[in-house]
Amino acid sequence: MTAGNHIQVWTCTNNNANQVWNTGYYHSSLPSKSENGQTGTNNCGTTSSQSSMCQTAWLNDVDDFCLWAPPSTGTIGNTEREEVAWCTKSGRGTRTIPNGALTGVHFVKTPDYVQVTGVGDLTKINVQKGDAGGELDPHGADGNGNPIGGLVYGNSFGSGLQYHEWTNFVSASEFCFRACTGPNAARNCQHIYDVMGCYWNMQEGCAI
Repeated sequence: MTAGNHIQVWTCTNNNANQVWNTGYYHSSLPSKSENGQTGTNNCGTTSSQSSMCQTAWLNDVDDFCLWAPPSTGTIGNTEREEVAWCTKSGRGTRTIPNGALTGVHFVKTPDYVQVTGVGDLTKINVQKGDAGGELDPHGADGNGNPIGGLVYGNSFGSGLQYHEWTNFVSASEFCFRACTGPNAARNCQHIYDVMGCYWNMQEGCAI
C-alpha cells in the first residue's frame, strides 16, 4: 500500500468468525448522532440529568453499568427504537437509576464477555408496570440498532472499548445485559431469541 491509497475490500465471506466489519468511535470523540433517525445523542457530556436523551451506555462492573429503558413511561416493545441510557453512576451525561430501582444485581466477567443480571422495580426507569419486556441490541430489523444509534462501551477488556455485539433484556421487574468481544462475539451475544428473555439467553450467574 502506498501513501494516499484507500483500503479496499476485495472479498468477504459469511463463514469466517474472525471477520468483523464495524465502524467505531473513540469514547472521547463521539458524534452527536451515530445513525440516521436517532432520537437522542451519543455525545452526552458529563452532566447527568433525568431528562437526558443520551444513547451511550457503559458496562463495567456490578456498581458501574447502564440499562436501556424508555425516555418516558412505555413498554420496551413500543419504545425500543428510542431507549436512552440509565446508569448506576453519574458523570456520563446519562440518566441515573434511582435508589430502590435495583434490589439484586450479579456481575460476571469471562474471557469473551461481561454480563450483569438483576431484579428490581424498573418502573422507576420508565418501564411500564407489568411489561413482560423486550430485547435491545445493536442491529435491529434495519441494522440501525434498538435503540437507533445506541452505543455501548466498557473498560473490562481495554480502556473505553466499544462493544459491537451486545444484548440487553429489560422488563418491569428484571434485566440482563451482556457485551461481547473477540472472534465469537456474535455467537455469544445472539439477538435472535428475543422473546425468550434472560432465563434462556443469560443463564450463567443469573441473579433472577
